[in-house]
Amino acid sequence: MTIGGQAVIEGVMMRGKDYVATAVREPSGEISIQKKPVNSLADKYPILKKPFIRGVLALGESLVMGMKSLSYSAKMAGEEEDDTLSDKEMIGTILVSLAAAIILFVVIPTAAARFFPTTNPFYMNLGEGGLRLIIFLIYIYGISRVKDIYRVFQYHGAEHKTIFAYESGVELTPANIRPFSRFHPRCGTSFLLIVMLVSIVTFAFLGWPDLIYRILSRVILLPVVAGISYEIIKFSGKSKNPIVHIAVLPGLWLQRLTTKEPDDSMLEVAIKAVEAVVIEEEMTAKCQAEEIPTDNVSLVEPLNNN
Repeated sequence: MTIGGQAVIEGVMMRGKDYVATAVREPSGEISIQKKPVNSLADKYPILKKPFIRGVLALGESLVMGMKSLSYSAKMAGEEEDDTLSDKEMIGTILVSLAAAIILFVVIPTAAARFFPTTNPFYMNLGEGGLRLIIFLIYIYGISRVKDIYRVFQYHGAEHKTIFAYESGVELTPANIRPFSRFHPRCGTSFLLIVMLVSIVTFAFLGWPDLIYRILSRVILLPVVAGISYEIIKFSGKSKNPIVHIAVLPGLWLQRLTTKEPDDSMLEVAIKAVEAVVIEEEMTAKCQAEEIPTDNVSLVEPLNNN
């Protein structure tokens, strides 16, 4: 079974095929675990599992699940007193975040491109893409220097190490997990870097219309860029080809900023998240094999573990 994940506040979210679990270290030292079914739209509409389309869906669902896990982790870690975000608040937060990303990575680079010492549309598009990449790298470097973000990046490292250990079949203990790499080819950081590079190539051939059309073209083509990038990252995660390995190295290098070495307490949290997902997947598979309705089995109730 393939598992993906995400670092959250004082914890880790892990996602399997059918279930997602978020484990958070509470101020008391206990580990709180929330488990939920994935309920992907692709299960209802198989066409969404097709190549290039599935990447857009995966990105959208990851944003929603990630925001919900972040909200839960903030509450359990004691940083928020209110309940988790409602659906409307979740949508609003995502829209605001997307708007900020569009301004930072689309509007600013394409508006600044008019100062380039060339009028050739192809080279102006390349320059815009290069500027977008520079802004992205500066942004990643900047947030990596923030103390609270540093701890999240430590949990990011714990997530990667634990996934590597799980995929290698070793017993999940901090001592066994510690030697594994914190750089994973399926990481979201690598995905974002590939999005940047694919967008440079894609937008280079769009000509140079006025500013509004340039911004709209970038936003409209974002799902296309995301779909292509998803297929690249998915292929690179499975391939053993040395050329592919070399091609993904920039994404792994960038993870030196977005992942940090975790301590054993962080690895323990990541282990709980993986175990929660694996247990749910195994129980579901057993119920299906024995033709037991899964809605008769309490699989997704939140629980606390020391």
